[in-house]
Amino acid sequence: MRVPADALWGAQTQRAVENFPISDLRFPREFIRALGLIKKASARTNSALGLVDAGVADAIERAADEVIEGEHDAHFVLDIFQTGSGTSTNMNANEVIATRASRLHGGGPVHPNDHVNFGQSSNDVIPTAMQVAAVERIHGGLLPAMGRLREAFASKAREFDDVIKSGRTHMMDATPVRLGQEFAGFARQVELGIERVRAAADDLAELPLGGTAVGTGINTHPAFARSAIDRLNEYTGLAFREAADHFERQGTRDTVVFAHGALNAVAVSMAKIANDLRLLASGPRAGLAEITLPAIQPGSSIMPGKVNPVIPEAVHMVAAQVMGNHTTVTVGGLGSYLELNVMMPVMAHALLQSVRLLTSASDVLADRCVRGIEADEARARELLERNLSLGTALAPHLGYDRAAALAKRAFHENRSVREVARDEGVLEEERLDEVLDARGMTEPGIPGDG
Repeated sequence: MRVPADALWGAQTQRAVENFPISDLRFPREFIRALGLIKKASARTNSALGLVDAGVADAIERAADEVIEGEHDAHFVLDIFQTGSGTSTNMNANEVIATRASRLHGGGPVHPNDHVNFGQSSNDVIPTAMQVAAVERIHGGLLPAMGRLREAFASKAREFDDVIKSGRTHMMDATPVRLGQEFAGFARQVELGIERVRAAADDLAELPLGGTAVGTGINTHPAFARSAIDRLNEYTGLAFREAADHFERQGTRDTVVFAHGALNAVAVSMAKIANDLRLLASGPRAGLAEITLPAIQPGSSIMPGKVNPVIPEAVHMVAAQVMGNHTTVTVGGLGSYLELNVMMPVMAHALLQSVRLLTSASDVLADRCVRGIEADEARARELLERNLSLGTALAPHLGYDRAAALAKRAFHENRSVREVARDEGVLEEERLDEVLDARGMTEPGIPGDG
């Protein structure tokens, strides 16, 4: 094979470059970093076990450190759409590290297979890299970002606790709620998402490294997996562990399907929240307008003064992309046949993209939208007073049919339930005020009964 003179990769990578000119999608930085971590941990472990010369192993570690730090990302040139095991990308890493290690090592060339890949197979390295990259990004990015978003909603929930407004079901007027209750619900959605993602990260932390070709561990030392994974923990500060069953971890990608399921649930939550914020802020004159979102940019090229809910819209698009990635991951999980999954590169791309998107979207939503939301308490009170569902509070005292008749009369006469109830004298004035107290309707119990 003719390889560019300035390339750090070798013949196997070059074959893949020519075989897979399919897209412009490449493995992301965190995946390449994970490959470097695995190669470094493997070299040090093989040296400690007396399987690779200490000088060679040291050169591999130094070269792997360069990969970890992103110094050679331009030499990871392969398309996501390639061999389903990711063998081409594993060899890309082996060749780049071997080339650099050979230049760093004065005692002879470093071989990509015999030294860098010793005791490993693409079949355990690539799924391990997927999982290491995802767990690092989840703990280092997504979970903290979601925590900040949860606190932003919780802070607004406390701020808005006294704002009474109309609830809505089926997009129609319903009994009152407090704006703070709605925002507390958003905070709890994010909090549960954090718990689900944390559980997924724990499952991903069980690594297939050491299973080599088919899960049996052929051509690797019995202590290799445990020792190499201990070193990964040392390098990352995380708690990875060896697979309880290497055949499960290599023959399936169920762990990735489960993990992305948690991300998909987060995406659904964020879409719901984004849409609710858009609805509550709709207007500003002809919509609900119970809250105002920060005006961060002009919203129209033709309508002067128009400001659109651009952050919730962007978050909704992120949710759509993550949901699409979930389809990719699900179908990818079906690509597990006997001892190997053959859809790993595209699954890795989808998983890591979703983690990155949700991380950024969480921070943008918190910083550029939620923290700047203001309540329009007067508007909320105006809409609430016109809400016919206030008649629900009269039902325990008058019966459902009488309360329904009052609501219907109020609608036809374009009056409030309170006004019609007062006209008909259904309750003493003081008692009527107790029953129709909106704050009481936002708490469990029968309004007006203390």
